Amino acid sequence: MTRFIDIEDMRILVGLSGVAKFISLLVDYIEQDFRRWPEFDKTPRVASHSDIGVIELMPTADTNLYGFKYVNGHPQNALHNQLTVMAFGALAETATGYPLLLSEFTLATALRTAATSVLGAKYLMRSNARKMAVIGNGAQSEFQIIGFNEVLGFTDFWLYDVDNSATEKLIGNLNTYPGIRLHFCRSVDEAVSHVDVITTITADKSYANIIAAYQVKPGMHLNAVGGDCPGKTELDADILNNADVFVEFTPQSRIEGEIQQMPTDFAVTELWEVINAQKTGRRSDDAVTVFDSVGFAIEDFSALRLINDIAKQHNIGSNIALVPAPANPRDLYSLLARPE
Repeated sequence: MTRFIDIEDMRILVGLSGVAKFISLLVDYIEQDFRRWPEFDKTPRVASHSDIGVIELMPTADTNLYGFKYVNGHPQNALHNQLTVMAFGALAETATGYPLLLSEFTLATALRTAATSVLGAKYLMRSNARKMAVIGNGAQSEFQIIGFNEVLGFTDFWLYDVDNSATEKLIGNLNTYPGIRLHFCRSVDEAVSHVDVITTITADKSYANIIAAYQVKPGMHLNAVGGDCPGKTELDADILNNADVFVEFTPQSRIEGEIQQMPTDFAVTELWEVINAQKTGRRSDDAVTVFDSVGFAIEDFSALRLINDIAKQHNIGSNIALVPAPANPRDLYSLLARPE
């Protein structure tokens, strides 16, 4: 049997610790897996693009487990009151191929994206950074704020979105959240003028300069999350030319990330190398660092591991007959041929 986690199960599972503690746990799981990065089978995600969106598969495996995520990105869905990003994930035994877990992953993607952002900032930002601009206040913004507050102690967040109602939604959700202060901004200039870290999580599938080079001050860390497919960027290329740039998996990031704007030999460092002290992260307090984060399968694998561990420990979810179990494994036909 395969454990199935639906939306209500995920609500219960995350609710055991709360969103903040769950993100903190997930940061630990992702960091553990990044430390053993060479053990994983890795490939850029497989994408099917259209003019209005993308559908992707994101697989990876170690010697024990195989995991994948199905995920889409359709920005125009918001015009029809539909989610722009939806996902589900699966975890299986590497040795047998039998599926252990089938899980909702729309909520999980938001949680793991926040956790990955926090992990990148942990290793790349100035140690005294505590203020962040959040540019793009859509479905993932609350998770980013909660994660940075919980794990890194951020207290002040300057918010901007081209749609004021998105910022109003965010403030409505978090205005009573303890230990944070939210600042409504009318422009990107206003938002970035106060901060140490800039997080960009916009949705439009276009080459865009959400952040201009003149807006980036010495010592800043940029957490570029929204540019995650070919033809979609958020940062002025001059920012990248004057920063130390870090990515997850270089072959994927050169296709999908901010560095798709740059020459193919543009120098980047993979985050796992910094975590394992094989490469330098932040060189000085005045350096500008960019985490060009497009999302990689190992992060989803980590989230699936955490979901599976908690679900087994607390018996959350239901068992479904996803795989046939005939008495004779060579006689699959008998399952359809038997009398009603």
